[in-house]
Amino acid sequence: MSRKWLIKNGTFAVLDEKSPIVHGYMLIEGNTISYIGEERPEGVEGAETYDGKGLLFMPGLVNSHGHTAMSLLRGYGDDMVLQEWLEQKMWPMEAKFTPEDVYWGASLSVLEMVKGGTTTFLDMYDHMDQVGKVVEESGIRGVLTRGVIGLCPPELQDQKLAEAIRIARDWHGKAEGRITTMMSPHAPYTCPPDYIERFVQAAHDLNLPLHTHMSETRAEVQQNVDQYGVRPVQHLLNLGFFSRPSLVAHAVHLTDEEIEILAAHKVAISHNPGSNLKLASGVARVPELLKAGVTVSLGTDGPASNNNLDMFEEIRLAALIHKGVSGDPTAVPALEALRMGTEYGAKSLYLNNTGKLAAGMKADMIAVNTDQAHFLPRTDYISHIVYSAGPKDVEHVWVDGKQIIRHGECLTLDEERIRYEAQTAFEGLLGR
Repeated sequence: MSRKWLIKNGTFAVLDEKSPIVHGYMLIEGNTISYIGEERPEGVEGAETYDGKGLLFMPGLVNSHGHTAMSLLRGYGDDMVLQEWLEQKMWPMEAKFTPEDVYWGASLSVLEMVKGGTTTFLDMYDHMDQVGKVVEESGIRGVLTRGVIGLCPPELQDQKLAEAIRIARDWHGKAEGRITTMMSPHAPYTCPPDYIERFVQAAHDLNLPLHTHMSETRAEVQQNVDQYGVRPVQHLLNLGFFSRPSLVAHAVHLTDEEIEILAAHKVAISHNPGSNLKLASGVARVPELLKAGVTVSLGTDGPASNNNLDMFEEIRLAALIHKGVSGDPTAVPALEALRMGTEYGAKSLYLNNTGKLAAGMKADMIAVNTDQAHFLPRTDYISHIVYSAGPKDVEHVWVDGKQIIRHGECLTLDEERIRYEAQTAFEGLLGR
């Protein structure tokens, strides 16, 4: 018999337009929310009761784009142009990564994420079997993609594609259903056109979505025009990329016509404001994308280009920078920014049963401690979450109905060991 438990005296961020906050009760049965409302539900005899006083319950945060193992390179190269940062700092070090390095880097990132209220993340990297293990052990929800750079000889291209297909097959549905997978050619500028077409075909064969980096910098867009005669959106359209459910990261430099194409093909976008600001890549046209009906979610990108995995910060940046750039304080309202970090995140990852507190949804949720100075006065909880809250306010975290953070402590991972092993792994990379 599945566990049944009731939260009473709770404040719940249901994020509906008319009434985004509900005060009352939430019933969880097994891994699913079965009731949320002001009145005590029927049929809760024998259910465990949890007093939610002083806590704000909200959907777990969804980080829709990142490279978790890059936590080992946090602070190793900063204040650089993207291509120089990649070619001079990141790629030479990443070439030395062992599977064990990826395991400890991913563990460090997942620890940071769950303690900060992130319950679902997407990872694009190599050695994804190691990341899969971390997802299994930690209890988080993960979307795994073997990111593939295709600038290599044909036999190595074949090998990488075969591995990406194996990862997608082996891990989809694992960890009690918490793991799903996608196919991910790294970017149009790192994968030849015919190679991208092979990923599209594999995605069709496996019935999986596609994920890639796209239009992150002006230089990248110009390179696409110089090489192929078209901008990246048209290029990917020509290659059939958007014939599959698709999520593209960044999409900073878009024309009106490109926004129309993305909307028409229901392409989702992972907006990474922190990383885009730090690398001076620019500010994406998020208000226009949202107006066109494009699903825009939020991601941190890798912890070497951000340099943290703080989704509260991304939500706040998404609300703030578009106001500043446009001169319109209504450009991205607080509620919309919060949905980008939760509901729209799940939608962009093609997960239809998480991202929202509602009956029938998975119990992926966090409890924020509101008995603190920066949550007073109790005027507008949505405003407080977006403009005042941070990861250290997260008191409890549940994923799939199971508690993985209690009073700020991780119940599933050995935090002390992870910190030690991650530092040791970085020192090992320097010595190789």
